Amino acid sequence: MQKLVVIDIQKESKKLVMKTITNKNALEQARALTQPTREASLKREPSVSHFWNSNRKLLEEAWATWEMENKDNLLIPDETLLDPKLRKAINDAWENLEKENAVADLWEEIIPGVYVAQFFDVERLAEFRKYLEDAVNSEIPKRAPYGIQLNRYGMMLDERSEGHLAAPSFQAFYNDMMDRFMRPIARLLLGTYGYDNQTFGFSIQYNPDKDKDLHAHTDASAATLNININLPNEVFTGSEVDFYDKASGKTVQTIFEPGKAILHRGNVPHATHPITSGQRSNLVVWLYGDQMQVPRGSTSSYGNINSLTSENVTSENISAGERWSVPKGTKDTFAPF
Repeated sequence: MQKLVVIDIQKESKKLVMKTITNKNALEQARALTQPTREASLKREPSVSHFWNSNRKLLEEAWATWEMENKDNLLIPDETLLDPKLRKAINDAWENLEKENAVADLWEEIIPGVYVAQFFDVERLAEFRKYLEDAVNSEIPKRAPYGIQLNRYGMMLDERSEGHLAAPSFQAFYNDMMDRFMRPIARLLLGTYGYDNQTFGFSIQYNPDKDKDLHAHTDASAATLNININLPNEVFTGSEVDFYDKASGKTVQTIFEPGKAILHRGNVPHATHPITSGQRSNLVVWLYGDQMQVPRGSTSSYGNINSLTSENVTSENISAGERWSVPKGTKDTFAPF
């Protein structure tokens, strides 16, 4: 019997060695891939999607191996990166729904449907930026959002996106941020319940000589969370963001600061002024419903949305328990871009 146990151990050890070799080969193979050109990506040529889809499994294995090989020097991103006040208020609300108003109190409404608050802990931003820099330097192919130059911080974040940042620890952090933080906040402030079970995200960097501005537009989202990840010493000029209030006809201008976030309904028109010096780096994440459904109507005050669904679901008849819940349905496989 003891001999059989020894043989089993030897077999398992051999399997582990073979798996390690296979994973290392995946990382090497991923780094050896010839990524589609910027021109082909901007034109969205069929060969671009074919490249990402045919290599999806290889790239996921490569990211897992990269993370494992660098585990001693690599940040494990988690909710401690977020602002302490916001994190405490959110965790308290998950434990006691009667405390949800403390979350709303942290957000300043600048126009109906647009809120600003501290989201990341400024003291932890350098660690998070180093993690993103390490991901950039991994040499694993990654796709930038269509329509922007392939700058260093342009990456797709959501697992449904081609060429996304598939490092397991980052995906765990990203999903936790969406499920435990963004979704309940959006439901609380914007009344997005019923249109927020699908997620999407990307990073972008504005530069005077690359992606310097963004013309007036709306987002194909129920809610957009735009988080600045500049370090305190990374000063930039320009790049102000205008939000237009359809009801009053007023335009309100705001400027990003390190770790601060703007949460807004996707249908609020907004534009980014040209950046004139320095760089601005941001994470942008969306929530929307199945098949890209978003709320219709306007937001006049906190948690007040009209014409939400065909079932007449409105923010007024959504309970705190429903706001502080995670959708039970599965994620679809469609990415907006």
